[in-house]
Amino acid sequence: MATIHLNKEEFLKRIWDFEKSPKEWHFRGERPAIVDFYATWCGPCQMLAPVLEELSDEYAGKIDIYKIDTGEEEEMASAFGIRSIPSLMFCPTTGHPQMLLGAMSKTDLEDAMKNILKVKK
Repeated sequence: MATIHLNKEEFLKRIWDFEKSPKEWHFRGERPAIVDFYATWCGPCQMLAPVLEELSDEYAGKIDIYKIDTGEEEEMASAFGIRSIPSLMFCPTTGHPQMLLGAMSKTDLEDAMKNILKVKK
């Protein structure tokens, strides 16, 4: 399974329709998810991309990993206050999402997946 690129329309369907309920988080996914806000010109984002692809394969069926290009989806970046990239939004199936900033190692990502998303290998 590969990471999935989202535009605003797909985000509203798969993650959260913040237009209909802007103040109340309601996750729409079937599995926990990570949303990577990135840009094609961003060096740390390019370093993180293969790690996310690897995790997507290793955790197939347990987690979904999405990518949003902040250059193409400026409205999305603004809606979530993205000022630094990469920014990773960890979305558990219950509870509220958490944002983590910066390129993370595979070990740090797996720790966050375990602690925030409650996902184990």
